[in-house]
Amino acid sequence: MKKTIFLAVFFTISSLTSLHGQKITDGGTVDVNGLDVSFNILNKESVTVGGKNFDRYKVSATATNKSGNSINMRLASAPQIVINNALVEINCINATGAKLTSKKIDLKPKAHTLNVTYWAYNKEGKYVSSVLPVVAGYYLDLGDTVSDNAVFIVPQGEEPNVSVRKLQ
Repeated sequence: MKKTIFLAVFFTISSLTSLHGQKITDGGTVDVNGLDVSFNILNKESVTVGGKNFDRYKVSATATNKSGNSINMRLASAPQIVINNALVEINCINATGAKLTSKKIDLKPKAHTLNVTYWAYNKEGKYVSSVLPVVAGYYLDLGDTVSDNAVFIVPQGEEPNVSVRKLQ
């Protein structure tokens, strides 16, 4: 009985820890399971939204694969729904999301596209070949970097409170 309670508490605490992730500050870099994740504030300005004052931050985030292995996500041959193929989520806890701004940044791996040649009849009735690019999966090779920008609006006088967590 004591082992069961201990295991339940252990798994609960470990799962909550993975939900919140690691804190990161402006100009900082954290290691998230072999991915070096960096966060930078590019620009700050004050704005008024709905009669209240806020600080608007343009931010950038990057992730570099330093894990020692390539990251590969192959798609299945059967039809499937891809909900989120992001590797890392950078979440701004105190962002409001006002004025169509972001509360998080998802850093996604690069798409692996293949050119598929197929034959079909065109409008004139000729049998011609065409090329269609198809996404076969996603990858991030060793040393590769992915990045994205976003705009966070936070209450005036506050800096963005940002955490990082690995999704895949």
